Amino acid sequence: MSICTRCGAPFSCAMRDADPATPAAPCWCTYLPPVVAVPAATDVGCWCPDCLKQHITQNVTSPPHD
Repeated sequence: MSICTRCGAPFSCAMRDADPATPAAPCWCTYLPPVVAVPAATDVGCWCPDCLKQHITQNVTSPPHD
């Protein structure tokens, strides 16, 4: 299990927690849209699904309505 560096929650990261004896599967985060940049801090680490989704929601602006 990985620990979210944002909130401290345990979660599974397929890339970090993968068994070296088996082929690595894509992590759940690769299925989210790459719509925001990851913060530049070097100690960011992996975030749990809730924190990453919250970060995306807070940093994506809706297109203007006509």
